[in-house]
Amino acid sequence: MEDIEDMFKDETMESRPVTKKAIRKQPKPKKTEGEDAAITDPMAAAEDLPPGAHNIFVKTYGCSHNISDGEYMAGLLSEYGFKMVDSMEESHACLLNSCTVKNPSQEKFINQVAKARGMGKPVIVSGCVPQGDRNLKGLEDVSILGVTQIDRVVEVVEEALKGHKVKLLAKKELPMLDLPKIRKNELVEIIPLSTGCLGSCTYCKTRHARGKLGSYDPVAIIERARQAVSEGVMEIWLTSEDTGAYGRDINTDIPTLLKNLIKVLPDHAMLRLGMTNPPFILEHLQAMADILNHPRVYSFLHIPVQSGSDKVLEKMNREHTIEEFYQVCDFLVKNVPNMTLATDIICGFPTEEEADHKQSCDIVKKYQFPVLNIS
Repeated sequence: MEDIEDMFKDETMESRPVTKKAIRKQPKPKKTEGEDAAITDPMAAAEDLPPGAHNIFVKTYGCSHNISDGEYMAGLLSEYGFKMVDSMEESHACLLNSCTVKNPSQEKFINQVAKARGMGKPVIVSGCVPQGDRNLKGLEDVSILGVTQIDRVVEVVEEALKGHKVKLLAKKELPMLDLPKIRKNELVEIIPLSTGCLGSCTYCKTRHARGKLGSYDPVAIIERARQAVSEGVMEIWLTSEDTGAYGRDINTDIPTLLKNLIKVLPDHAMLRLGMTNPPFILEHLQAMADILNHPRVYSFLHIPVQSGSDKVLEKMNREHTIEEFYQVCDFLVKNVPNMTLATDIICGFPTEEEADHKQSCDIVKKYQFPVLNIS
């Protein structure tokens, strides 16, 4: 059979209906008499098992947005009847959810793909790596699931188990937020606010993979949070490629969302904000300080600077200056007691000189970041 490409935009592979609820425990596959031995035997031939009775190994790399995508895919697979397993060895198929932000994560992912293929397992890959480059060496003869196609994971896994290669990379509307989910941490709900961003940094592949900013409806976000806390979740983590840019494409903004979100959180639940670039938080500084001072919001914000040199920032095509970064950080430190700032710095960027690097070191000395990611 030929590869099933994402050209089938007429949706000839009908999506199976899913129950709109979160999953906290994996349901047991339905079995007919005499099937128990085959289903529990990890070495049983995949073709001898009934639909939905296979063992699936799911591995996710990268950011909290990717983790959330992986939790949704595991939830959909589990609801259908597949059993999630902890190792490739006991699986009938492997779903590997990738990250492209840093080379080490991408290399680990490619190595895992090679390992699974070497074991003769059907491999399904998802995430930013294949979305950004479907022809990447190492992704030959695997099925591919695009970043907006995660709600079709059951179809793709079923086809892969039949020996077919499925490639669904066409961009479509965002997956719904009320899909089934298996949380990596049952006390933490990760909610994506949007996908994509408004920047075009020269070093970043994520924009190429995730595309332009696409924000979720605030009603859907708030309802997802409400549902999660009703299931015992203690923390809500908001994730996005750029939290500060949320809503600019749908005529709203991040402070408005956060104020309404806080209203539905019970006293025992905490809210944690994700990464924001300096340009899109500048106009909301006072509102953000007020929100970060709320007793149910962690006084934490991840603001990547990338370099202490305006010259290097210009080469990176970043949309902020060092002075603007200082303005954001100084305001938050002054107005939010016990404020925790996290940042990212790229060392050795092309054209960076010793004086540029020293400016980056000066920023680190100034703020003594408790969380500092260095590339």
